[in-house]
Amino acid sequence: MDASNPGALAGLRILDLSRVLAGPWCTQTLADLGADVIKVERPGTGDDTRGWGPPFLKDRAGQDTAEAAYYLGTNRNKRSVTIDISRPEGQALVQRLADGCDVMVENFKVGDMARYGLDAASMRARRPRLIYCSITGFGQTGPYRDRAGYDYAVQGLGGLMSVTGERDDLPGGGPQKVGVAVADLFTGMYATVAILAALRHRDASGEGQVIDMALLDTQVAMLANLGANYLVTRQPPRRAGNAHQNIVPYQVFEVADGHLILAVGNDGQFERFCAVAGRPELAADERFAKNAGRVRHREVLVPLLATEMRKRSRADWLAALEAAKVPCGPINGLDEVFADPQVRSRQMTAVMPHPLAGTVELVASPMKLSATPVQQRRPPPLLGEHTDEVLAEIGLGAGQIAALRRQGVV
Repeated sequence: MDASNPGALAGLRILDLSRVLAGPWCTQTLADLGADVIKVERPGTGDDTRGWGPPFLKDRAGQDTAEAAYYLGTNRNKRSVTIDISRPEGQALVQRLADGCDVMVENFKVGDMARYGLDAASMRARRPRLIYCSITGFGQTGPYRDRAGYDYAVQGLGGLMSVTGERDDLPGGGPQKVGVAVADLFTGMYATVAILAALRHRDASGEGQVIDMALLDTQVAMLANLGANYLVTRQPPRRAGNAHQNIVPYQVFEVADGHLILAVGNDGQFERFCAVAGRPELAADERFAKNAGRVRHREVLVPLLATEMRKRSRADWLAALEAAKVPCGPINGLDEVFADPQVRSRQMTAVMPHPLAGTVELVASPMKLSATPVQQRRPPPLLGEHTDEVLAEIGLGAGQIAALRRQGVV
């Protein structure tokens, strides 16, 4: 760690009462940027994802620890404190911690925090400068506000699964979820942006504010061009498998020894592709010369291209298409991803010291800042690893902390 360059958000303190993915993804991003994130967890069990394995991190003897890989991937650069917020003494500790924080993030169900006196109105009455970010499945308002929200269900409810998966009339057709929890991840990133905006507003006005983030809202927003397509036409788009709704050819093709992605984004690229494929006449065909025509005549063009693609190997196609500046790519497994020279050059993994395993290798942050680079300051914390340290910072003595521990409050 470079002590002379602590990060863009150094000096900010985040009180993190979130767990699982959307909230921790947000707070990990803030922590990567230099914020001090205090992760409040339940005594004894902690964040649910600590137990979401296997796989679990191995200790120095090669035995499973209690640290699931899932948890490790979303909680670096944080400090862990265990507090039972259902107890009045625990609630008082959280309130005292929040008095010294700039931002509070929580993802409890609507109304739960009010029962503990830790809701936005109560916390901001104590500290008007506090930025309070709630992350729920459906937001603080509306007919679904009391429902629990899960990424998988939101991918379905929010329309993503209606446009993800192979066409119904083809083998394997039907709705599919995305392979990672994108509604959670996008909500975490949108929450990060909202928090940074609220901090900018506070810098200008002195006032904090409340941020109401919902997985369903985010899922609807991230429909992007497909949402716009529907609003323009009032025609729900259908699943297109590995093809693109608005661009042709932009899909996976079978080649002689596997598959590759062809991603032709404009007419010039299509003309160059046709030359590489030995079919220049296709680019001159009035049905296919422009992208709009290729989309309209997709059912004619794609089988012609598929026949040509099967004639050559993946390596042959990739070399020829890259030389012609036609966008394309392989479909890598994760072993190939982390061995890829570009991924390695961009340092997309980081090895960190870990108290149980010695070291742990994690996926690194993708943010590359020239003046305030992201630093891997802390490994994902053990449950309650920093309880004594953090409580001492708010004025509790060793005897008081020991008494709280005996009572099960921490």
